[in-house]
Amino acid sequence: MKTKETKRDKFVRLAEARTNKIIDMLQLLGNCSNVNAYDYTQKDVDKIFNAIESEVREAKKKFSKMESKKSTRFTLD
Repeated sequence: MKTKETKRDKFVRLAEARTNKIIDMLQLLGNCSNVNAYDYTQKDVDKIFNAIESEVREAKKKFSKMESKKSTRFTLD
């Protein structure tokens, strides 16, 4: 007999997995800072982190039940 997963259990399971995925992706993004392998400008870096910070703010708003907007996909161009 299978035990039904509670809403809390489901939240913990998904939140942990998704947070760890975001952390892994940020670590991979950090690898792009290698100037021996990549060419980028400070403007590129600012645009990347402004987009990330904006999405973090929007996600945080959802947890505080504030109005949030759906963003478009990120591009450097």
